[in-house]
Amino acid sequence: MLRSMYSGVSGMRGFQTKLDVIGNNIANVNTVGFKASRVMFKDIMSQTLSGVTPGTEDPTGGINAKQVGLGVSLGSIDTLHTPGSAMLTNYPTDMRIDGDGFFMVSLGEEQEVPFLTRAGDFHIDVARNLVTSDGFLVLDAEGEPIALEEGVTAFTISQNGTIIQRMEDGTTEEGATIGIAVVPNPEGLEKIGGNLYRVTLNAVPDGELEDYISTGNDPELGTGAIITGQLEMSNVDLTGEFTEMIVAQRGFQSNSRIITTSDEVLQEVVNLKR
Repeated sequence: MLRSMYSGVSGMRGFQTKLDVIGNNIANVNTVGFKASRVMFKDIMSQTLSGVTPGTEDPTGGINAKQVGLGVSLGSIDTLHTPGSAMLTNYPTDMRIDGDGFFMVSLGEEQEVPFLTRAGDFHIDVARNLVTSDGFLVLDAEGEPIALEEGVTAFTISQNGTIIQRMEDGTTEEGATIGIAVVPNPEGLEKIGGNLYRVTLNAVPDGELEDYISTGNDPELGTGAIITGQLEMSNVDLTGEFTEMIVAQRGFQSNSRIITTSDEVLQEVVNLKR
């Protein structure tokens, strides 16, 4: 009887986690570059009431095992790195990667491995650096901060990330090229908030990112093109999230009902002594 109660408790905990993830997805439905998450479950080990009995030489067949499951546990929380929809802004420092890859950002030279992001809502600061909304420096293909040269009056960015600068005298010069990193296992990245990901050993072999850095539109590494004047929005599907929310809510209620029913049966057992 207690097995059913413990199974119900594990189910409630699992669906509570699922609701937490769904709530975070819905809250970030308008977050630039956000990637939705999903919860996967797995069953807990089963208690074997009787083992397998093999068949004999006579016509008698074998008997299968009799097992009772002990509930559910959290299998994984996966980040879905599918592309989000494009939003047109016409702002020159807004960028979207049309394909695979991440922008690289850093707090400075002391940070050896840069953070990665799909959010391309950048701007130019007072020192002419290309930075994120939180002040992180955007890096080029060499891992150096990107800055406009003095005397630049306007600029455009090509699809491979090269910044073409128009100078005061009317001439044009090529500046730095925005770096794009391709990660072999994007699901191995660790979310750290602010639309940023930390590189882990599960994302890149040995945690070394240097071999996976290039420019946009690199066919050898498979990086996507950099589209300016657009932003990649969240890939959250509200219809799917609300559907999963209803399923999780009913699952939570059903597991709570299992606990209530088990308690009522136990109460009947106690009342047998009266």
